Amino acid sequence: MAARASWKGHLKISDLVCAVGLYTAISASDRLSFNIINRKTGHRVERQFVDSETGRPVEREDQVKGYRMDNGEYIVIEGDEIANVMPESDKVMDVQSFISLDEIDKLYFDRPYYLAPVDENDEEALRLIARSMRENKVAALAEAVLFRRNRTLLIRPREDFVIATMLNFDYEVRSADPIFKDIPDIKFDKEMLELAGHIIATKKGVFEPSEYEDRYEAALTELVKAKVEGRALPKRKPKPEGKVVDLMEALRQSAKLSEKKAPAKGTAQRPASDSRGKKAG
Repeated sequence: MAARASWKGHLKISDLVCAVGLYTAISASDRLSFNIINRKTGHRVERQFVDSETGRPVEREDQVKGYRMDNGEYIVIEGDEIANVMPESDKVMDVQSFISLDEIDKLYFDRPYYLAPVDENDEEALRLIARSMRENKVAALAEAVLFRRNRTLLIRPREDFVIATMLNFDYEVRSADPIFKDIPDIKFDKEMLELAGHIIATKKGVFEPSEYEDRYEAALTELVKAKVEGRALPKRKPKPEGKVVDLMEALRQSAKLSEKKAPAKGTAQRPASDSRGKKAG
């Protein structure tokens, strides 16, 4: 089945324009999903909106958005009032500037999309843009109206294709100051830093996404399968109890353990894999 674009429009860089589509790069559709059912009847439960004071169901035509004020009262906002302030889409993703690839803090990254040409006539233009950005080690900042809101996107090359990542607005990214302001400046002695550095050095590796398994999803799938087949339900393995040690002792023990587990020189430093290529549990 061919992938469907979430949005179609035009990428515009000065006078250079090409037709493009956004295709979802991240999806949760393959995750196991459940319905809520009535334990007594086995029937599926339906969600219903009720009045918080009377407890009576509210019909769809009587449901409107409301903004809660400090005094607890609500201002009603009608659907057509919201529609009137929505930005009008011209289906254009307008590049504002080019920046260094590592200039944006990844905290601002929201949702990634594949940016692809919608037909063969636009492949050359988009490939030229991707290659030029890669050679110059830059990314593009663009603006567009997507999904009824104005968005800022970071457009960057990845191999020979293009990723467009929606960016969070500044007001959406929380400041770290309230969280870390009370943490004092700590001085570490040389041995502590050397031990920590040694542990890091012996555990260096590479990120291989296929090596990591969603263990919770796998456990849910096994649970459902066991119930369907009438088998005994899987049990969680008890975790070994850890001893409480001070930081220096923990570093020394970890350093010794890392030395024992470190692979020989010249061997790949990757997690052990089972026959399917996934990380062994």
